[in-house]
Amino acid sequence: MFNSLQQQPADKILALVQLYKEDPRENKIDLGVGVYKDASGQTPIMHSIKKAEHLLWETQETKSYVGLTGTPEFSEALVNLILGENFDQSLTASAATPGGTGAVRQAFELGKLANPNLRVFVSDPTWPNHLSILKYLGIPVEPYRYFDAKTRAVDFSAMMADLAKAKEGDIILLHGCCHNPTGANLKAPEWDAVIELLLKSGATPMIDIAYQGFGDGLEEDAAGVRKLVSGVPETIIAASCSKNFGIYRERTGLLTVVSHNKDARIINQSTLAFLNRQNFSFPPDHGARLVTMVLSDEDLRSNWMAELEEVRQSMLSLRTQLATELENLSGSNRFGFLADHRGMFSRLGASAQQVSALRENHAVYMVGDSRLNIAGLNSNTVSILAKAIVDCGI
Repeated sequence: MFNSLQQQPADKILALVQLYKEDPRENKIDLGVGVYKDASGQTPIMHSIKKAEHLLWETQETKSYVGLTGTPEFSEALVNLILGENFDQSLTASAATPGGTGAVRQAFELGKLANPNLRVFVSDPTWPNHLSILKYLGIPVEPYRYFDAKTRAVDFSAMMADLAKAKEGDIILLHGCCHNPTGANLKAPEWDAVIELLLKSGATPMIDIAYQGFGDGLEEDAAGVRKLVSGVPETIIAASCSKNFGIYRERTGLLTVVSHNKDARIINQSTLAFLNRQNFSFPPDHGARLVTMVLSDEDLRSNWMAELEEVRQSMLSLRTQLATELENLSGSNRFGFLADHRGMFSRLGASAQQVSALRENHAVYMVGDSRLNIAGLNSNTVSILAKAIVDCGI
């Protein structure tokens, strides 16, 4: 049977990780993989998470299954974080998932179940796994222009022109904040315009929010999502706890469906449970339990927010340092966009040949489309990267 299988294409980011590991040069810099690293190059466990884990170890009495959609406490806590404590949760149906990727996958499955002729409008560019999952599921993709390669900002007029083709039954996939891979985000008036377009077209928005707290702050990063959810009849939200809680390997995510028709909640909730059952049955609980504990305990939450703010400020500082260093070396402000972008990523605007030159000549590793992970830098490597960028003629 297995003789019919074909070699699958390698994941480009994971392949890059392997190349980095095999590089013997001591001065190599990894800007590819999307994890936060501190100044020492480690991905630390937050102190608030450590405290929650210790408390859980002392008090947990069973490892039995949780419900098909996880615990209500986790759903309530994370929805409160994303949509605000005053949001009416009687409008929501939620299901815990194995990471944000699991939430994205289940969201696409949900869309296909609701509409067998589903089309998904996806920003160009977007996180590559969006496209990979959609292709695997056989769901047609409609790319919409998003990033202006010259200005390194959102090409909003082009985006809206492409989204005008959407209709009822389609899904429009949006990034809640800290757009991956570009770091360029929608502004408040642009969110308003997107809401108007959605109301006119009848399309359903899907928000992928994986970096809340990494951009302008917890509340600020959720502002666009909250505005959109309040302004349209239905919204799908795929959320990840990997980054802002630093629990990557615990695979903690949540899929939420918001409907202003309260009568739809029972059906929505049962559908999410059905989809989980068909895929992985019961979701993992350890990470979800830790997130619930952190968000529900005043001291743990306060500590977590302080740690998250330190992470955010670190990335902002690195962005400013890199933009300043590049301006000093190049005599041009063409890299000023790096300080304006938010989150872990920015797209540098280098060609594939220049990205290869960075890797081969300077041991600087980034994805082929020139997406670089700002959190992969530290104060010592900023100047090394800046010199390499200028040397490669970017």
